[in-house]
Amino acid sequence: MASDIRSASVEIAVEPDRRLDLFNGTDLSGWSVDDSFDNPDGPPLFRVEGGCLVTTKDTYGHLVSDRSYRNYLLEIEYRLPETGGNGSILLHVSKLRTLRTGSENHFPQSIEIKLRTNDAGDIYCIRENIAVADMERLRPREPGQKWGGDEEDARHIVKLQNAENPAGAWNRMVIRVADKTIRIWLNGTLVADAFDCTTDQGRISVQAGGDEVVFRAVRLHPLDADL
Repeated sequence: MASDIRSASVEIAVEPDRRLDLFNGTDLSGWSVDDSFDNPDGPPLFRVEGGCLVTTKDTYGHLVSDRSYRNYLLEIEYRLPETGGNGSILLHVSKLRTLRTGSENHFPQSIEIKLRTNDAGDIYCIRENIAVADMERLRPREPGQKWGGDEEDARHIVKLQNAENPAGAWNRMVIRVADKTIRIWLNGTLVADAFDCTTDQGRISVQAGGDEVVFRAVRLHPLDADL
């Protein structure tokens, strides 16, 4: 997959007017895989088992939607391993492999929503940026650091509160993306409320973050849907 996944002309983002099942329960139609470690001989990063989308343990990379979206509710149902684990959903994806972390994983330009145990609802800015009401408390930074999405910036936004179910149990996350705002509910509890994003559209990505995470739903809904 090319590092720039935007078309040469301005891509028209889809604004859902009905429910859209991004994962069809059968295969990876509508998605493309980017193996950020470039390991063609390794196991597949993503697979379908029992009608669920599963990230493969000890793999790292991204499953990226073929279409861009704006102004939507994103509903996901996921389960981490019983011992806990790591995973993410990324919004507003535009370019692949734009930032390299200490783990050697390459991340796309995006807004990352963590699903990781004890951190579900945390936000990381990756070559994009977004604000919250209490920046000093929710977005810690070192002396001299600025808030932003580059390597040396303070990129981490801490969730408002913990709402995770015990590891091994199903969680339901609803993300409301309206213009340049992002609000996140986990199991019915508001865990993030952010605004003034540097973009309002892009592709959606599921991250393989080294652990087996199971998704039984990845759906889009119109903003006025009753979830």
